[in-house]
Amino acid sequence: MKILFISDVYYPRINGVSTSIKSFKENLEQLGHEVRLIAPEYNNHLCSEKWIKRVPSFQVPYDPEDRLMNYFELKKLKKWVESEKFDLIHIHTPFMAHYFGLNLRKTLSIPCIETYHTFFEDYLHHYIPWLPEKFGRRFARWISRRQCNSVDGVVVPSKPMLDVLTQYGIDKTMSVIPTGIDEHFLTKRNSDVFKLNYQLQMNKKILLYVGRVAKEKNIEFLLHVVKNLSKEYKDILLLITGEGPADKDLNLKIKEFGIHEFVKRLPYLDQRNELPQCYSAADVFVFSSKSETQGIVPLEAMAQGTPVVAIAEMGIKSVISNNNGALASKDSVKDFSEKVEKLLVNKKFYEEQSNKAIDYVKNNWTAIKQAEKVMMFYSEIINNFKKDELFLLSKT
Repeated sequence: MKILFISDVYYPRINGVSTSIKSFKENLEQLGHEVRLIAPEYNNHLCSEKWIKRVPSFQVPYDPEDRLMNYFELKKLKKWVESEKFDLIHIHTPFMAHYFGLNLRKTLSIPCIETYHTFFEDYLHHYIPWLPEKFGRRFARWISRRQCNSVDGVVVPSKPMLDVLTQYGIDKTMSVIPTGIDEHFLTKRNSDVFKLNYQLQMNKKILLYVGRVAKEKNIEFLLHVVKNLSKEYKDILLLITGEGPADKDLNLKIKEFGIHEFVKRLPYLDQRNELPQCYSAADVFVFSSKSETQGIVPLEAMAQGTPVVAIAEMGIKSVISNNNGALASKDSVKDFSEKVEKLLVNKKFYEEQSNKAIDYVKNNWTAIKQAEKVMMFYSEIINNFKKDELFLLSKT
């Protein structure tokens, strides 16, 4: 099968969408299929990957990290798309990529699906500051319903997100297919190398957060947890790895809480080597976002045997459950702190959870298994599309 991915986001922009696209591309190719991608150009980034068609883009207002593809430049690719004879279009973002995908669907008469990567109802009001939250949520629900019902099928990263979309009134074929964990995260790494490279004291108990530094990630909650734990445990260190629009606010909060000696910040790390080493170096992975459609990074940490404590809401609920290498916390600093403390002080319990974490990821979340699931969904959508075409022809 030959598949066209279209996205308003891809590397060098680091986020879950980029990770998902790369993972599915590599694993679909392992299964013998072809994948091409249309994605934005980024300033000062040279792309030599032949499978990607880069499109001139412009900056998104209120969101300096992201780009929107120029729609007029996108339309110039229609002849190329037609010549490639794709079997299916897979959209990954609801912006220019969505509308170009629908345009291609109509012109080429091939099925088009979309992955609902982002819980926009919880995001939108953070990025349009002049829009009241109530109206932002209402608009996000309306546009999500409209867009998802305009394609032939929807991939959803988790069951809780599927339930949300069903409540929105989306009546298209939907399938829960999370992003899998790639092989390089499943190979145990040397944590000492990472600690030495980043000058981390060997005796520190490291609580790790990996991801975008943004308001919706609820990182301030983790600062409260560290402030609470640091009263008794002077050897803890919250390592925050990532960057984003809330960088300045986060630094101010660290200063305001008086916990600068218990927090260290690092930029995004190389995903092939440094990031797995970082997960291995951590004692506990901590995650407090309440708006994830899935939550890839807790699983990456668990693949390295690092137990997780996370607030069990939205997509995280599908990833973690007690006794599988992760502890599900209430939205409470006290409860979260107690679960972290239990892992840090109970060595036997920690080792049990560490081993369970590795087994859980290997048995349930490998990338190749998820690629097999998405191929089955592609086949279902293509068959449905052909049946609908035959039905319409019979009516003429």
